[in-house]
Parts: sequence; structure tokens; C-alpha cells
Amino acid sequence: MKLAVLPGDDIGPEITDATLVVLEAADRAFGLGLDVDVHEVGMASHRKNGTTLPDGVLQAARAADGIVLGPGGMTLYPPREEGGINIPGTIRKELDLYANIRPARSRPGVPNARPGLDAVIVRENTEGFYADRSLFMGYGEFMPTEDVALSLRKITAKASRRIGRAACEVARERNGHVTMVGKRHVLQVTDGLFMREVEAAAADFPGIELNEIDVDAMAADIYLRPERFDVILTTNMFGDILSNLAAALSGGLGLAAALNVGDRHAAANAGHGSAPDIAGQGIANPSGLIMSAALLLRWLGTTHQSPAFGAAASAIEGGVDAALGVADSRTGDLGGNGSTRRFAEAVAANLQAGE
Repeated sequence: MKLAVLPGDDIGPEITDATLVVLEAADRAFGLGLDVDVHEVGMASHRKNGTTLPDGVLQAARAADGIVLGPGGMTLYPPREEGGINIPGTIRKELDLYANIRPARSRPGVPNARPGLDAVIVRENTEGFYADRSLFMGYGEFMPTEDVALSLRKITAKASRRIGRAACEVARERNGHVTMVGKRHVLQVTDGLFMREVEAAAADFPGIELNEIDVDAMAADIYLRPERFDVILTTNMFGDILSNLAAALSGGLGLAAALNVGDRHAAANAGHGSAPDIAGQGIANPSGLIMSAALLLRWLGTTHQSPAFGAAASAIEGGVDAALGVADSRTGDLGGNGSTRRFAEAVAANLQAGE
């Protein structure tokens, strides 16, 4: 099973190396037959090749069975015409990774985690208010005069229905409840279309309970009553905001795991940035990317009907939980005194102990 690994920028190579420590341990323990191919991207690639994402790397990602993406420091990239390509955004678009799956839950031993939180946010990835993906040609923000700026929101029936199906499939494996999040009474046309298509998709899933909540009410409720939520389904920008909120409520953004999924491809991509302020210090929390890799293994197991991958994913998640419960392995952002490498080794040791 070939994995294309793109470490990214800043803390990206550090947490990617930590993730590979865990994947190698899982490979040994469960006989996964992983073939890992690491490709340099980001500013390191730009300095050598004049682009943050060489064409050959994109081709390798398309040919791989799965992809592991470290965070990119896109804020400091040069303009696109000078080779500053948004790596995760381009891979999502080129491989049509339309579903962003973001689990968030509280864990014993993690300070500041909100008790009762155990939810998965399913975020539509390809359209919405994001100006880089709302038009076939051109950009979705513009200024008709020097004093007026406009932004377009794109919602389509096709994208809404398929993300609705994706959410129902996740809910079917959990507690069977999907909460649609939007602002339908204000965004009557676009959210109206989104909710209509999600309701149509849910009709094909008997037993799935579907309800709706406004995004502002959701921001309060997930804090006050997190136990009420199972699968949370929403559009692109709302999902981006709510998934970071949920990660914070689970203890911190370092815990933000994410899987970007399409019909034929999937990419593990932690839901946090590249943290240049702590790069090179060995203190970055790798748990988000490690758990993203576990999500990728589970997807590979389902896609290729290989139970060993699902078992490895569960073992990694259990190993992360165990390591997070020990202050000596937990990183400083979560109140521990561990390092990036020590955390990864603690997770890997838990896997080996379970062989």
C-alpha cells in the first residue's frame, strides 16, 4: 500500500517524522505492507525547484493509495505566478477531496477538554464562501469600485447531496444522528439548496435522525451541551470555524485530526497550521497528524476490505489516548513536559506492547 508523504513547512517535517515513527510501528505490528514515499514540498521545494508543489509530486499523490500532508506555511508563500502553490488546497481540488472529516472528543488526562464531547464534523470542502474555489475561471472576490468589495458563495445540488451522503455514512457507523448547521432564514437560497439536498440524501438512510440548527446557536450549544452532538454537517466556511472550535474544546488545536476524502482518494491532513514560532524546537504536538494518519488507515481498510488496517487505526487511537494521559509524554501545549519525538515513541511503544 503506497503512501505519498508531503511534510510541508515549519513544524510540518517534525510532526511528519513523528507520524512516520507511529506508522512504521503499526506496519510491523499489523503487517500492513506500507510503502512510504516522502516528497519535499513547500518553501524547501520552492528554493530548489521554483515551486512549492512540483508537478511530479502531484502526480505521485494521484498515483498513491493514500496521502499524508504536513501543514503548509502558505501565509509566507510567494504569489502563485511565482510558484507559491497552496499545497493542500490544490490536492483537494485536483483529487476532488470533497469531504473534510474532523473528529473531536474529550480524553482523560487532557486538561481543558470539555466533558461529553464526542462528535465528528463533516465539512463540505469544494465550494461555499471560499473565493479560491467558487468559480471555474477567475476569483470569487472582486471590487466593482474602490469602495465596494463583494464575495460570492457557491452552493450546488451535486456537492450538497454527496456531502449529505458522506455525513450519513459516518453517522451510520456511530450513533445515527446528523445535525445540519447553517443560517437558512438569512441565506435562504444557498442554505436552502444545501439543506434540501442533504434531506434528500438522508432519505436513503433509514434510521438516520436529521435535524437543523443555526450556526450561531451551534457555537454556543457545542460548548454548553456537547453531548447532544454526534455528526455535525455544514458548508465549507462554517465547517472550518466550527471544527477549530471543536478541536479547542477537545483540549487544543494540536489535537485536530482531519481526513480529506473523495470517491477514490484520501489525504490525512492535521487541522492546524504550520506554527513557525515553534519550528525546530522539538516541542510541537504531533497527535493531530498521527490521528489523521489513523483515519487514513481506517479509510484504506474500508476501501480495500482489509481488516488489519482498521485494527491498526484503532490501536493508534488507543496509543494516542494512553500517551496523552501521561504528562511525561504529553507535549507542553497540553500541560505536559514531553517532546514531539517522545510522544511519538510513547504511541509506538503502546502499539508494540499490543502485538
